[in-house]
Amino acid sequence: MTTIAREMVEERVRRMLVHDFVRKEVARAGFGGLSIQRTPLGTHVRIQAERPGIVIGRKGVDINRLTEELERTFGYENLQVEATEVETWALNPDVMASKVANTLERGWNYRRAGNSMLQRIMGAGARGCQITIAGKLTGLRHRTEKFIEGHIKHCGEPALVLMKVGYAQAKLKPGTIGVKVVIMPPDAKLPAEITVEPVAVAEPPAEAEADADEDAPEAAEGEADATNPAPEKEAKPKADVGKKTAEAPAKADATKAVPEGEGQPEAEAAPAEVTPEKEAPAKETKEDSK
Repeated sequence: MTTIAREMVEERVRRMLVHDFVRKEVARAGFGGLSIQRTPLGTHVRIQAERPGIVIGRKGVDINRLTEELERTFGYENLQVEATEVETWALNPDVMASKVANTLERGWNYRRAGNSMLQRIMGAGARGCQITIAGKLTGLRHRTEKFIEGHIKHCGEPALVLMKVGYAQAKLKPGTIGVKVVIMPPDAKLPAEITVEPVAVAEPPAEAEADADEDAPEAAEGEADATNPAPEKEAKPKADVGKKTAEAPAKADATKAVPEGEGQPEAEAAPAEVTPEKEAPAKETKEDSK
């Protein structure tokens, strides 16, 4: 094992020991969690509790004593300890597990303790909850009881990311009883839950709409020409044939109505009238000569 890996393991073990130590020291205040952060100025420890006033103590005596013990026991330097209140204690698994353990130590039946805490958690808005109580509950034999309601994930990434887990122990005469509380918070989003949001489409300006309305008839005519070119080509020959058939009987009627002698044009009749006029003087000369 390399030096870096060894240091990481040692730091992780130290944090777990600090977590257990603080849990025991502030058990009366309703321990709700612990976070440790490294800063350039030192190490910052934030304790979440149901009643942070008990952790701080009168004039900060208790929290100063806790800070000195952590520095002396675990070797922290420039340690800063802060106590904050849990936002919704009914949705905090550590607080609810400690409450179940306290009710068992006070003599409550395990069914009554499990069901009452389950209803309180679900009433706070949780999507799902599971309370597990294991130990010598009713006799000398070990048994496990589970109280489940709502949606619970048992494996996979959703179980590691979405589910919050808390532990506690109740010490009774028959032995130690373990309590485990698993809660799915209200804001948990499962992978299968998909929301489709409507897309806002920008409306075109008034001028663009007017241009589109003017171009619409032309486009419709162009589409009609493109889709039906054959019927128009066929319609034109049919129209020409109809015109020819209509003209043919009209010409035939015109020829029947004209008499046989009048069928010649006027241009041909004009020379026939002129020739007798020229020949008339010639006949007169013959008569004069006689």
